[in-house]
Amino acid sequence: MPEQPIPSAYKSLALEVEAGTHWWCSCGRSSNQPFCDGSHKGTGLQAFKFEVPEKKTLYFCMCKATKNPPFCDGSHKLLTPPQP
Repeated sequence: MPEQPIPSAYKSLALEVEAGTHWWCSCGRSSNQPFCDGSHKGTGLQAFKFEVPEKKTLYFCMCKATKNPPFCDGSHKLLTPPQP
C-alpha cells in the first residue's frame, strides 16, 4: 500500500515553466518542488509526467491532494494545516 503524500505547502505555486516534458512530485518529498527528484522511491507513489507545449505560467498543486495533477484545484482549502 502506498504511503500518503506529504503536503509541501497549503497553497498553489505560480511558476513560469519552459516548454517540454516535466515530472511533478506527487509525494511531497522532493527537494525540488514542485518537480520530482526521485525521492518517492520506496513510497509506492509515482511522479506525474506532463507536457507543456509552450513557455507559460502554471499554478501547481503543493498540497498533493488535487484531482487534476499537477495543477491546483483548490483542494488545499479543504485541508487543515498542522499547528506548530
